[in-house]
Amino acid sequence: MAAKAISSPVPVEWYPTLAVVMVSVGLMLTASFFIYEATTSRRNRSLAKEMVTASIASVFLGFGSLFVLLASGVYV
Repeated sequence: MAAKAISSPVPVEWYPTLAVVMVSVGLMLTASFFIYEATTSRRNRSLAKEMVTASIASVFLGFGSLFVLLASGVYV
């Protein structure tokens, strides 16, 4: 039995596009989080909304930075 080569589930040509899109979405969600924190009074803040927004922004920034590294040739 011959061994199968490991291949990426995402085509290599998509790395730069995915990097730009994911980092952009992550930065927009981060900006939304900071605007929410600056404009909402302490009594009206929702911990659930803060956690959801921060978590989604973190995921997008994490995968975005992964694709930035992959697009620049640093294979992690």
